[in-house]
Amino acid sequence: MSKETLISIAQRTGFSVSTVSRVLSGQAAKYRISEKTVALIAREAERCNDTLGLLIPSIDNPYFAHIASIIVHEARAKGYKVILIDTSEDERNEREGVRSLLSRKVDGILIAPAGDDPAFLEATARQTPVVCIDRHFAKTSLPYVVTDNLRGGREATQHLIDRGHRRILCIQGVRHSIPSADRVRGYRQALEDNGLSAYARVTGDGFSIRNGYEQTLRALHVRQRPTAIFALSNTILLGALKAVREMKLRIPDDISLVSFDNYDYLDYLDPAVTRVGQPSDEIGAQAMEILLQRIAGETGGEEQRRLPPSLIVCRSVKKL
Repeated sequence: MSKETLISIAQRTGFSVSTVSRVLSGQAAKYRISEKTVALIAREAERCNDTLGLLIPSIDNPYFAHIASIIVHEARAKGYKVILIDTSEDERNEREGVRSLLSRKVDGILIAPAGDDPAFLEATARQTPVVCIDRHFAKTSLPYVVTDNLRGGREATQHLIDRGHRRILCIQGVRHSIPSADRVRGYRQALEDNGLSAYARVTGDGFSIRNGYEQTLRALHVRQRPTAIFALSNTILLGALKAVREMKLRIPDDISLVSFDNYDYLDYLDPAVTRVGQPSDEIGAQAMEILLQRIAGETGGEEQRRLPPSLIVCRSVKKL
């Protein structure tokens, strides 16, 4: 528990901070603290358990649902409850959610930002610790833990190039989102490194099934359609798959597919989909570690972290 909570429990129960700390750390017997005192402190601690806020863009997105489950698990292990807010990829909802969390006096906030301006969250961090997860800002003092999205975008595109593909359509997410922008940069970088910049084609604007579906349908109706599609999220991929099947095309014989995000269900598709895996467990665990350090008033160490992705090669890419 945070130092502030130990003090508040001590004030409400009338016991010293050291007594409260000994009871909550399981050392009551060692210091001969009575069962009555233990029961009183335990009841008060349960009533005012520490609380964290978690804001994500979409609970419908399996990636963010998984991140949320990791954080809830980590928080529970540390004695914290979590208030989860779905911002629906809307910055106004995000600000309203943050203000609500501050009114509840949460001990800290974890957030995958919906906007592109860090000013509001930097101001929030002066009231309670804030750590960004999955997404961050280009120039900010806020701590964050994210995937190295540029590397992931480059490695996935290079895999397609190595298999003989040139006309690779990249379907991006929200344009101002740094993860999407970095993945696009990686895509363009791989094409440029191989003298294929003229083939670059980026479309779309949303981490949604609809975006993947509409952009794929449009691409498949042109005379010189792409030989491969790089979907920059699992949700975009699902939309792309729907469009490909509606066109009665076969994967990978007629068109190859690669996705960002790793989920077990991708192995059960026919064929299994090649994708860039994000270290979501590590992102959640390390973000919690940084947040708890800040809550305890500790700083130091690397607080802006980019974790390496992994390329998972399956059968959705044809060699030309």
